[in-house]
Amino acid sequence: MRGLLLLASVWISSLPACCASYRPIAKSQANTPRTQHLLEPIYEVIHTHRGANVTLPCVLHTRPRVYKVKWTKVNPADPLENIILITNGQLRKNYNQLSGRVRLRHGHRNDASLIVTDVRLEDDGKYRCQLVNGLEDESLTLILRLDGVVFPYQARLGRYMFNYFDARQKCEEQDSILATYAQLYQAWTEGLDWCNAGWLLDGTVHYPIINVREPCGGNIPPGIRTYGPKDTKRDKYDAFCFTSTLKGQVYFIPAHMSYAEAAMACQKQGAAIATVGQLYAAWKFLHLDRCDGGWLEDGSVRFPITTPRARCGGYPDPGVRSFGFPDKEQRTYGVYCYAQK
Repeated sequence: MRGLLLLASVWISSLPACCASYRPIAKSQANTPRTQHLLEPIYEVIHTHRGANVTLPCVLHTRPRVYKVKWTKVNPADPLENIILITNGQLRKNYNQLSGRVRLRHGHRNDASLIVTDVRLEDDGKYRCQLVNGLEDESLTLILRLDGVVFPYQARLGRYMFNYFDARQKCEEQDSILATYAQLYQAWTEGLDWCNAGWLLDGTVHYPIINVREPCGGNIPPGIRTYGPKDTKRDKYDAFCFTSTLKGQVYFIPAHMSYAEAAMACQKQGAAIATVGQLYAAWKFLHLDRCDGGWLEDGSVRFPITTPRARCGGYPDPGVRSFGFPDKEQRTYGVYCYAQK
């Protein structure tokens, strides 16, 4: 019996390879790497600011015989593919997304890098460069991050008056857009401490806390407090807005003016009464420092402080101080104007 088993074992092992279909694929065959056509970017996060021109790198290490490169902007909340541009190496087609403000760099024949001109606030986000080549499609992801400032914004009548769409509109009126979570987090690391909850771009509601206190989440460690996603039409909160550098200049006219007189004073100098976003941008990037309250476009009165001192708001940290929304007929304040360069 042992002889028969040994004979059967020898017979099976001597079968030619074509008949030994049960054999596993050799490890060296299974892990054979495919050709990688796209070079990995040196930096995945690219910083820029409003009004700048910026390059998103996408370079082919080798070029397939037939291929296309497709650039898209990735928005997790949007199920549709936001195509920016498609090229086959010779011809290209631009789509609606960023239309008129993008082109290929074409530094050399393997270069498919995307140049975005006159960067806008809404350009912040994630981008994908995809090589379309049949079964060997590849892609790389880059993050375009605008340097900017986040500020809380609430209605004239008090806090928690905006649904999501109201909040988005109010930010746009103040030369800004609703902030992303990443932008709010960055602002928190830089010192933003605010006890009122506000909408973010993705429809969630949060507020940043540095100084722990009972009315602002209780005795738990500092951080971003979250209410999660809320009903965008029914629920009402404040807004967290984001803006970046200015193309113009914000300056102060000292006087005792009503709101109408303040707006006229700016107009006479070929300027416009500044928005809240423009004042924050001037404070953040131009280091505007004034201890004088001034009218702004939305009817609020504020002043920017970069060097804190006792008689300028009393707070130990830099920031934009607010007197709220006084009676527009009140003649107590000057005005902050914005002039294009």
